[in-house]
Amino acid sequence: MTTSIGKLSKSFFLKLLVGIIILPFVFWGMGDVFRGGNQNVIATIDSNKISTQEFVNYINRLNLNEEQLKNLSNTDLVEQILSDFIGKKVMSLEIEKLGIIISDNALRYIIKNDKSFFKDGKFSRTEYEKFLLKSGITAPQFEANIVDQEKRRHFLSSLAGGIVIPEILVVREFGKENQTKTIQYIDLDKYHLKNKPSQESIKELYERNKNIFFTEFKSIRYAEIKPELISGSKEYDEKFFKQLDIIENNILDGQSFEEAVKANNLKILEFKKINAKKENEAKNEVKSLPDNIFKKIYNIKIPQSPEIINIESKYYLAEIKDVEKRNKPMNDPEVLKALNAQLSFKDKIEKNTSLAKEISLGSFEGSNYKKFADDNGLLVKNYKITNLKQNDVFDEGLVKRIFLTKDGDVNLITNSTLTKSFLILTKKTEYKKLDKKSNEFDQYEAKARLNLINKIYQSYDENANQKYKVEINQRTIDRVKNSFQ
Repeated sequence: MTTSIGKLSKSFFLKLLVGIIILPFVFWGMGDVFRGGNQNVIATIDSNKISTQEFVNYINRLNLNEEQLKNLSNTDLVEQILSDFIGKKVMSLEIEKLGIIISDNALRYIIKNDKSFFKDGKFSRTEYEKFLLKSGITAPQFEANIVDQEKRRHFLSSLAGGIVIPEILVVREFGKENQTKTIQYIDLDKYHLKNKPSQESIKELYERNKNIFFTEFKSIRYAEIKPELISGSKEYDEKFFKQLDIIENNILDGQSFEEAVKANNLKILEFKKINAKKENEAKNEVKSLPDNIFKKIYNIKIPQSPEIINIESKYYLAEIKDVEKRNKPMNDPEVLKALNAQLSFKDKIEKNTSLAKEISLGSFEGSNYKKFADDNGLLVKNYKITNLKQNDVFDEGLVKRIFLTKDGDVNLITNSTLTKSFLILTKKTEYKKLDKKSNEFDQYEAKARLNLINKIYQSYDENANQKYKVEINQRTIDRVKNSFQ
């Protein structure tokens, strides 16, 4: 059966992006190895300890938005981030064992040939330094990241080098997307809307989660840092960026917003009590505050912690002055919408799970498929799909899943958000022919190659799972979660 309800995987490998290859690792189902221990160590890989501070620094570098940070203690996001972090550590250990290194000359070549740092057709040290300043990282940090990425790329290439793809795999890959499928389908939309959430269930869900329903009002202030104010010139030249660097260092050393403004003769613009929609307490839009500036400042994580921000090649000193939270009542339209959506989603999962179980037990064989539709006031419709883009009923993602179904089988097909759910009965499949001399052949050979490479990675991954002993300190994870409240 093909559904959108996937099985959890214990694999290190989560995804593979072609081009700049990024390979985060993920561990799932690690409950058995969660245990207490040294509160300053959040995890160990064999004898290699990961300190709490090292992991917290990693979280901070991810630039999570305010909503994610606010809900860290109530979600498993910290565990997912830790899984990714551990995966990168494991890969680093493998890279070290293989002796993969990136020389200084290779690093220099990569940076000097990056067109992001070009000016007048050649590498510019000033453009490079300007990029570092805008990005808020140092040259050693940036260069270390390049080295890490290159090592990972070489590591992945070493696993999958010299692969020859059999023609049968290319034809099979082509067949997944190039076929004509005759089906019958039942749209489950009305089936899922049949039972609306009760008032009691809405109230119960609200009471359990009322702490997450609130409006946040922030008072923000900022001042534009103009070249003529800090460097005596109207140009954003090297002198300006040196002075900007001094201002930023002073802020990092503890200088307050007021002190920085006074020291640099800046003009403050202040807006009091604005919500995330850029509305004041009277629910009127604050039109005098530009959207791009508002969004950037509103997402500053820590109140009374000034930052220098860059917006459309202009620089600003900005700060969240204070934050006020106000609880929303249950009858607030946005709260009711969220509660109903959550309960409806839960109901869909339960119903789809039940349908999936019935399909696996053969309950929809023969005339039972039509009987289910009749019993629930639903229609059985005939349909023929001839290509992936035929999306008057099914979008491309659903068509791909339908193309994977076998003749005579009943399948539950849903999209990732469960807004669309169908029962599919596949009647007949006709496969199109692939011309070996066409551009399509090359295209599907590349897809077949990628799939084969992924299988090689998975095989290597299973070996890595057995090779390294990972232990997690659950108490420390809980402490990290609470520290972000």
